[in-house]
Amino acid sequence: MKRIRVIRGWNDLSPDDRGAAVAMGSFDGVHRGHQQVIELAGRAANELGTPLGVITFDPHPRVYFRPDEPAFRLMKTDQQARALEKLDVDILYVLPLDAELAGMTDRAFATRVLHEGLGARHVAVGFDNSFGKGRTGTPDTMRQYGAELGFGVSVAEPVGDGEGDKYSSTAVRQALRDGRPEAAAEILGRPFAIEGPVQRGRQLGRKLGFPTANVDLADYVAPRFGVYATRTRLSDGREFAGVANIGVNPTVHGVTRPLLEVWLFDFDEDIYDRVIETDLVAFLRPEEKFDSLEIMTDQVMRDADAARRVLGS
Repeated sequence: MKRIRVIRGWNDLSPDDRGAAVAMGSFDGVHRGHQQVIELAGRAANELGTPLGVITFDPHPRVYFRPDEPAFRLMKTDQQARALEKLDVDILYVLPLDAELAGMTDRAFATRVLHEGLGARHVAVGFDNSFGKGRTGTPDTMRQYGAELGFGVSVAEPVGDGEGDKYSSTAVRQALRDGRPEAAAEILGRPFAIEGPVQRGRQLGRKLGFPTANVDLADYVAPRFGVYATRTRLSDGREFAGVANIGVNPTVHGVTRPLLEVWLFDFDEDIYDRVIETDLVAFLRPEEKFDSLEIMTDQVMRDADAARRVLGS
């Protein structure tokens, strides 16, 4: 598989990093609706003989304009890059959303960023895409600017499940908050996954017979607190079935910042500070507070049995 190039910024790019057919959007989740926009850009790239690019923003526009709202991200940039790489995207343009970019009119964005900066040959957008200061830019104005500046434009229609519900990042977040990871996976085209470095804790789980790798949820949307059947990938590519608790673990410490605490089955290695990625496969039960560590341990063992049955391991 070819490696995707991640370009941060839009100024002073090399000739090899300009002239792509690009899909533009936030693409948080790279779900099946996003994939339709990327497919349109891919068709144009093939016709023009240009690289296929994707434009996204860091931070996400919602984080930039509404910083006090709860965390909601579905993936980190490196997860996004891996998902796009599987779609044969050549270049990921990560545009820094700062005061300069946020203050551009839609015409200035099309002219300075898309035309002069990236040298885009074609721009694909979703049917509901907006851009520019005050979100005044629309697919129709993008077509207008493309005609003026010399790049093609295509617009993806809404894609859904056949029953009237369109695929969206909002729907993924709601499914996760409801404890329905299977529904989230249906929209995403793959399981929702939490990635991060393994934190050092009190190692209580190891003493009780179920060593856990703990990962801070950070900016991810918080799924429904509870126990999940999981699959976890290590940085060396190995994958392990497991069971995880997401929440504040009220029996043991009652932390205020939620954690993913995952027990990898048939695994016993030191992975502190190493980055792991954990798929949420199925919701098993809500998080609860137990009267004793013994009762909690008994329940964890039953959860592990349930997870193994779900995962077929």
